[in-house]
Parts: sequence; structure tokens; C-alpha cells
Amino acid sequence: MTVAVARGLIAGKGIPERTFEETKSEMRIWGETYPHAGYGGMFRRWLHAENPKPYGSFGNGSAMRVSAAGWLFDTLDKTLEMAKVTAEVTHNHPEGIKGAQATAAVIFLARTGHSKPEIKQYVEQTFGYDLNRTCDEIRPTYHHVETCQETVPEAIIAFLESVSFEDALRNAVSLGGDSDTLACITGGIAEAFYGMPQELRAETLKRLPEDLRAAYELFRQNLERRM
Repeated sequence: MTVAVARGLIAGKGIPERTFEETKSEMRIWGETYPHAGYGGMFRRWLHAENPKPYGSFGNGSAMRVSAAGWLFDTLDKTLEMAKVTAEVTHNHPEGIKGAQATAAVIFLARTGHSKPEIKQYVEQTFGYDLNRTCDEIRPTYHHVETCQETVPEAIIAFLESVSFEDALRNAVSLGGDSDTLACITGGIAEAFYGMPQELRAETLKRLPEDLRAAYELFRQNLERRM
């Protein structure tokens, strides 16, 4: 779905209505291509519906798939607008939108040279998430939960405590719970802040199917043209 959202954003060219429809189409295409990717029940039903509509979800999938929105636009306001659009395709609950917007905003701020204290302050003031906890404080009582409210703040904290890209991912996975989603959110932020070590990038790309590698290459080329 990260690939689907990235392709939808590129095709949508920053126009909200067009982006909504392109993202919806891409999600249906990739969902059909990869039907056993661990989707939630409501999302699976949405994928197979004749006329799918947003279903009020505040699940963490909206934040898990949104990272491209943090890279593709030149202003924070446009980033927030487009993150909202990608969420609303399915996750049109205020908390589902907020989780996607917070994730995309942190990626935008991280890639545009903002410090961790600046990022923390922005997220707390804008989205009201509590980022004053530590991973050590979260870990003992954290459990598998699939809401944005109990995933996005924890993923951001895992990044804020880190010293490198790999360390951020280790922090996220160490929390337990919905650890693949945590790592997706934290990893997207960490790459924007630290960059991704070339050996890890190469190894990751080797493990992807050809169609996913092609989608990554399309995204990379699009970014290069913008920059």
C-alpha cells in the first residue's frame, strides 16, 4: 500500500480530487496483486467491494502507507493536505487522518533540516501526541494495538531516541506490539533524517519482487526530477 499511495500521489499531481481517485485505483490494483499482505478485515472488504467507500477507520494503516507524501511536496501545508487525501480513501476518521498527517509532517520536517527538538515540539503542539515518554517506559506495558493513537506517537518516539537509521528500526521493533507497522512509520522518518545506508538499501531492493522495485524506481526518478 505504500507503493500504491506513492503512485497515486505522483499521478494525482497535487490535485486533491484526482489524487483521491488515483490512490484509490492504485490501492485496488496492488491489493488484488498482493491479496495476502496481512490487511485488516475491513480493508479486505473494501478491496473487494463493488463500489468501495471510506469506512471511518482510525487504524494505523493510514500512517503506515503515507511516507511518500512527506517527500513529494514543497511545503508543509501541501504535505498535510495530501496526507489527508491519502488517508480519506479508507481512513476518514479524524484520528486516521491525524496519524497520516503527523507521519508525513515529521518526514517533511526531517528531510528539510529540522532538529529533533523542533520536530517533537511541532508534533506535540499540532497533533497533541504525548512524546515525553521513553522506549524503556513504553515497552513493559505496550501491546498489539492497531490504532493510530497508540502507534504513531510510539513510532515517533522510537525515532527521537535513535542515533542512526538502523538504531531507529531496532527501537521500533523492540517495542513489540504491531511491530511491522511501527517499523514502517519509524523507518520512513529515519530515512528522511539520517539517510539510509547503501548496503541496507541494496539488500532490501534485492529482496523485493520486480514490480515493487520498478515502483520504487519510478518514485526515485520522480524525486530526482523535483530536486
